[in-house]
Amino acid sequence: MGSRSTRSLRAALAVCLVASLSANTVFAERIKDIAMVSGVRNNQLVGVGLVVGLDGTGDQTSQTPFTIQALKNMLAQLGVLVPDNVNPQLRNVAFVSVQADLPPFAKPGQSIDVTVSSMGNAQSLRGGSLLLTPLRAADGEIYALSQGNLVVGGFGISGDDGSRVSLNVPSTGRIPNGATVERTVPSTLGTSDALILNLHTPDFTTAHRLAESINASLGPAVAQTIDPISVRVRAPADLSQRVGYISHIENLEVDPAEAPARVIVNSRTGTVVIGSNVRVTPAAVAHGSLVVRITETDIVSQPTAFSEGQTAIVEQSDIDIAEEGSRMFVFEPGTSLNDIVEAVNQVGAAPGDLVAILEALREAGSLRAELIVI
Repeated sequence: MGSRSTRSLRAALAVCLVASLSANTVFAERIKDIAMVSGVRNNQLVGVGLVVGLDGTGDQTSQTPFTIQALKNMLAQLGVLVPDNVNPQLRNVAFVSVQADLPPFAKPGQSIDVTVSSMGNAQSLRGGSLLLTPLRAADGEIYALSQGNLVVGGFGISGDDGSRVSLNVPSTGRIPNGATVERTVPSTLGTSDALILNLHTPDFTTAHRLAESINASLGPAVAQTIDPISVRVRAPADLSQRVGYISHIENLEVDPAEAPARVIVNSRTGTVVIGSNVRVTPAAVAHGSLVVRITETDIVSQPTAFSEGQTAIVEQSDIDIAEEGSRMFVFEPGTSLNDIVEAVNQVGAAPGDLVAILEALREAGSLRAELIVI
């Protein structure tokens, strides 16, 4: 391998190495950044509706009968009756799904963003407007009403010959502040004598340190660990004091535990992320590759004189096999991340070769870390 491969590997692993060295220094984090109060979460809302005003890019209603049905139902609610034997063939209407996240403690009158996606065969929702659509939660109740003009980030252009050029996904759009909250989700914050803090990432050590940090600030036995993800905290009996109480707790600092030894490989991009605690047991690795080159050459074959043959083109294949220089290096017991990077750089391996080396070490049982391929 040349110096270019070595430089590319160093660039690919530079972030990993810096993150590893930084991980050796413990930085305290606020509780609000690593945990959340149980019951304080978003709620998903969904609904179906109609987008109108499209420039001929809507559903082909002959193939999407549910669009006609939804249109007739909406017109009937507005006092316009369409005969059963009449099926409007419209190209400026699309049947869509509407999704939104209802934030915790959202009050009636507040606005939230919505995402609108085509459910039929509409080519694009650009320029469309969503008609009034109720949004329901899992309990079937209506919590918000949505309506407004769509913002579509993509576009699609079709030619008469069937050719088509598109950018991003024109059949999906957003309506900023496109829904108005109509109902408040009941809160469980004041229904118990205790608060439950749930860690974003389960870890026994972090949960224990979180409880210790709260007890050091508020007194012994105020917080108790339930499991690697949950910590129970006694709450004031007076509900008016709980907001300030939670505010004090979530701003306390905790030293989170170091992450487990882990190697993550992105097979699509060749990106490799190696944790700081990755170690290997004694192992010898030979790095090299076999290169096979096949060259196709066209040769004109002429018939002999006075023969009845015809001129033909014949392909001739030349196969060349070469083995690149193979090198071997040894990993000593307890080899660290820095040692692995230096050893692989010395043999001039590329990032893709590093993935193969790590997989080989895992198969040999020498990699003391979890290898995750995504």
